[in-house]
Amino acid sequence: MMKMPVNGKILLVTFLIIVFSFLLGGIFVLGNLLAEQEKDFGQRAMLVARTVSNMPELSMHLKNDNISEAAKNVNAIVDGIRVINKAEYIVVMNMDRVKLSHPVSKELGVRSESWDLNAAFSEHFYVSKARGEAGVMIRAFVPVVDDAKEQVGIVVVGYPLPTFIKMLQNYEREILITVLLSLVFSIWGAYTLGRHIKKQMFGLEPHEIAKMYVERTETFNAMHEGIIAVDKEMNITIFNEKAAAILGVAKKTEVCIGKKIYDVLPDTRLPEIVETASPVYNQELYINHHSILSNRVPIIVNGELVGAVAMFKDLTAVKKLAEEVTGVKAFVQALRVQTHEHKNKLHTIAGLLQLGHTKQALEYVTTATENEASLTKFFNERFHNENISGLLLSKISYGKELGIQVEIDRKSHFKSFPPLLDHHDFVVLFGNLIENAFEALNILSKDDKYVSISVDEHDGMLAIAVSDNGIGMTEDVQTRMFENGFSTKASENRGIGLHLIYEIVNKGNGEIEVKSEYMKGTSFLILFELGGK
Repeated sequence: MMKMPVNGKILLVTFLIIVFSFLLGGIFVLGNLLAEQEKDFGQRAMLVARTVSNMPELSMHLKNDNISEAAKNVNAIVDGIRVINKAEYIVVMNMDRVKLSHPVSKELGVRSESWDLNAAFSEHFYVSKARGEAGVMIRAFVPVVDDAKEQVGIVVVGYPLPTFIKMLQNYEREILITVLLSLVFSIWGAYTLGRHIKKQMFGLEPHEIAKMYVERTETFNAMHEGIIAVDKEMNITIFNEKAAAILGVAKKTEVCIGKKIYDVLPDTRLPEIVETASPVYNQELYINHHSILSNRVPIIVNGELVGAVAMFKDLTAVKKLAEEVTGVKAFVQALRVQTHEHKNKLHTIAGLLQLGHTKQALEYVTTATENEASLTKFFNERFHNENISGLLLSKISYGKELGIQVEIDRKSHFKSFPPLLDHHDFVVLFGNLIENAFEALNILSKDDKYVSISVDEHDGMLAIAVSDNGIGMTEDVQTRMFENGFSTKASENRGIGLHLIYEIVNKGNGEIEVKSEYMKGTSFLILFELGGK
């Protein structure tokens, strides 16, 4: 079965809307006309009734005890007035409720038992509406008073109220012209509107647009990355299932569409992109208790900013993999350094034994064993995380191989991580701080190379200090040292370490202070609030 094109649907819907609107409007207008006519007929009936009641000869005939003679005279007077004023009837009654005038002759001389006459016989003027054999009638009741101010009868004047069908017939021509003109202009307007809408929809039919929308939604949901898009008013336009899974949003993605981004995820950075219209790539964020790597880009259509889109990955798996790689590398490096160190120690011991210095050889073995045991015990007691302990221990050994003395403040202790950070972040933090210090020292050719490390928890604060007596930094370098990709070394994969440190400090709402003097050394001081842990 062929589907009706969008223009045809718009024409049909427009026609039905017009018919329905005319029906409602016609009912309303005709209802008002009926109400106005009812009011008009009431005023006309009252005017005729008063005119008849004020005729001097009428009161004289009403006092006549000869009913037949009185009816003949009154009916002759009133009948002409009825014809002239096009009234349905004019009924005159004496105080005994006997009809002295009526359009139907057999009603003359008949007493009326109608209950709605009572007020009129008490000198009241009023208009009423009642349904009779001739249809709905508007009736005016007026008492007749003689010269002595005494009531001698009443006058009742009735006008038929036109029916709804009669009203339609009365305005048949006007209604027909109005309907025809309205239909012509409505069809023209609907056709023009249909063409405009189809142009806006790139010539696609509604079912084709619906199909594209479903396919787009399923495509986004099939992607391995989380995707969230907003318009200029911060209403969510795209929210795929992966985004909900990564960020831990329990609501269905369909429910999120159309809502304000603040109501679903209050700590996203998408509003910043809409405000600045500048993209941000490969930034690590902490949103809804999840660490993600985000790319946020403004959406620009025909040179106008219409919204922003964020594409992001969960860093949990990436961090685990990085930690495994880092751990393996550190383990390999530690084994290599340890093998080299033990080989040197064995050569020293062998030389002492060959020379016959057995006592010195024993003292050397004892001292080396005690130093290693003391350092291992220090880390086990003062650092409550094996990842950090293992990293620092390997860096001490690696420093010995490089000819750099790595000193750990023996008052240092580390028990807990700041909010929003974990051991993955601290492995990156310590690793890059110490590696940067090693690189700054390797450039120099001097004997007393050292790196000093201190970690302290006090009054709800965690303080990390790393100092070296390396080459230091100039003022120009210090102003750009945290920029991603900036490095003073002309080689690839540089300028990342300090940027990662800066990102981690920001993520943990910490503070970083750097003091550096060229050719004298550099010191980093990082502070975190522990949040009552």
